[in-house]
Amino acid sequence: MRKFIQERNRSVALNVEKALSRPHFHLDLWFCLTLQNWILDFGRPIVMILLPLEWFPLNKPSAGDYFHMAYNVITPFLMLKLIERSRSAFPRSVVYLCIITFVMGASIHLVGDSINHRLILSGYQLHLSVRENPIIKDLKPASLIDSFELLYYYDEKLGHLMWYIPFFFILFIYFTGCFTEAEQRKQIPTSGWLLLGPSALYYWYLVTEGQITELFLLTFLAMVAMVIYQHCKGLSPDSNGQFLFCSFIATAFLVAVWVVYLWNDPVLRNKYPGILYVPEPWSFYTLHVKDKL
Repeated sequence: MRKFIQERNRSVALNVEKALSRPHFHLDLWFCLTLQNWILDFGRPIVMILLPLEWFPLNKPSAGDYFHMAYNVITPFLMLKLIERSRSAFPRSVVYLCIITFVMGASIHLVGDSINHRLILSGYQLHLSVRENPIIKDLKPASLIDSFELLYYYDEKLGHLMWYIPFFFILFIYFTGCFTEAEQRKQIPTSGWLLLGPSALYYWYLVTEGQITELFLLTFLAMVAMVIYQHCKGLSPDSNGQFLFCSFIATAFLVAVWVVYLWNDPVLRNKYPGILYVPEPWSFYTLHVKDKL
């Protein structure tokens, strides 16, 4: 029995030593997340535009579809690894449910976005509503228009919500475990500061193109409230928490600049009515950039 206890204590000591020797800032995970977000998510529609149409017939998956499939596998894996690195223990059932919902929502979006890209190649205008689009409004029978509106709902509404709600929820619960008293754990390395810009710029694209401003603001406000609450206990964000928090601050600034820049655009104003006016970058592209290229 004594020998078993000694071996167990030795194993615990080794695990603690490994944890202490491991770099506290998760550069590998943040770098992989940022890189694959830029390539597989932001780069997806660009690849579909640049590659010759003959390589990917309209009745077959496009290069962007394969990018999306890879994103749907790699991103949840990285999110799970991020949770594993947290110093706080979270209910596994909650984490697994979030990942399952994330994959399902991203997969719904994959199908809707794939069809949407083919419509763009046929003349669909992203800055117009479904019923106002020239290739849609004259369809016969008229019930077909309802089917395209259902497709839009699955792609831009339901798919986005099931995709992004668990995404931001996992980031938030990870953030709740990123508080410490140790000063040496609060310093963001130079590599982290270099990664901050690309990370924030991607989140700007995610918020604007995904039309999830409300969800982003709720998550950001929850993070602010958590910082205030932990500060009252004498704790502050470690390097990973600071990296995530600063990324969200920069994202909020970029979204505000984007809104101010397009504040008086009448066409986009018509498509995006309501209190929170945040146009999509690709709508801006089809309206102001596409015809000039």
